[in-house]
Amino acid sequence: MKIAEVRTHLLDHRLDTPFESASMRFDRRQHILVEIVCDDGTTGWGECLGPALPNAAVVKAYGARLIGRNPLDTEILWQELYNLFRDQGQRGLAVTALSGIDVALWDIKGKHFGVPVSVLLGGRMREKVRAYATGSFRRDGVDRVADNASECAGHVAAGFHAVKIKIGFGPKQDLEVIAAVRDAIGPEARLMIDANHGYDVLEAIEVGKAAARYNIDWFEEPVIPEQLSAYRAVREGQPIPVAGGETWHGRFGFREPLETRCIDIAQPDLCGTGGFTEMRRIADMAALHGVRLVPHVWGTAIQIAASLQFMAALLPDPPRRDPIEPILEFDRTPNPFRQAIIQTPIEHVDGWVRIPDGPGLGIEINRDALEEFALRDTA
Repeated sequence: MKIAEVRTHLLDHRLDTPFESASMRFDRRQHILVEIVCDDGTTGWGECLGPALPNAAVVKAYGARLIGRNPLDTEILWQELYNLFRDQGQRGLAVTALSGIDVALWDIKGKHFGVPVSVLLGGRMREKVRAYATGSFRRDGVDRVADNASECAGHVAAGFHAVKIKIGFGPKQDLEVIAAVRDAIGPEARLMIDANHGYDVLEAIEVGKAAARYNIDWFEEPVIPEQLSAYRAVREGQPIPVAGGETWHGRFGFREPLETRCIDIAQPDLCGTGGFTEMRRIADMAALHGVRLVPHVWGTAIQIAASLQFMAALLPDPPRRDPIEPILEFDRTPNPFRQAIIQTPIEHVDGWVRIPDGPGLGIEINRDALEEFALRDTA
């Protein structure tokens, strides 16, 4: 079995109502999928976190090196591609593009051996996981406080045990949103806040101190990801556990944050930090340093399926009779192709998501949806 072709699929949909985080504006949803086809017809699927067109260009550059190679050589191919652009650095697009390729190669490996990727990773610890709802961005044309409260109340009513909301726009209104959401979801539901690196250190400490009364599970990306000393200052200056890592790429990107304990919760993104090959190493590093790992997930059903396979095999840390179970980040923002691109959508039932048990990622692609949502205009 040899790799015959590496393809990309760029998906696009213009939103009726744009929304914003503290660092990004979304007036459309765009995601990039990677398809690797072997000479025996076996096909693997992956996804890259981040901008579609730039990722596609790097995947194309990598893909030329893969033709004729054995797709089962995941470690060998990962190292070769990782070193291809060493002089340009091992962060950003070089790693996000590699991530999509690696996920597709593991999908092929699982299909070749007739088992889910989670079995190849060491075995399935669990068959389902609890999900938390991610949403509550700042939407155009609505009252943010009331809108976020109503949205989160709906998530809890739908069965989610936890919600994560977007802050980072300014302490005063952010605290109003946090208070309104806590009131709307009640005292039992878990609540997380994500600043998308919108604060400086002083603002983050101010918000963390004031928000602690609302029983916040974690404070995500309080400051920009390069400022590790700022992360440490925020962690030391306020009482809420600090989370981060969706934009720290590979084990080298996580080494200093873990060794210096500037975070309480590590959030690597499987489709951005190096795929299954590198995600395993980061999980081992987090366990070595006693840092909880909660994967970041932002993508289509391909990324959701891949993250679920990883979570199925994630060992408890610490091992005990009643272990801490991983929880799935489940995007609830508008995206009509998120689940449409697979034949059997991955949805929750009362806040629980079953982990696919078919070969590879355990999903089948709906090519009609790929065509329907294909990016037409690249200008």
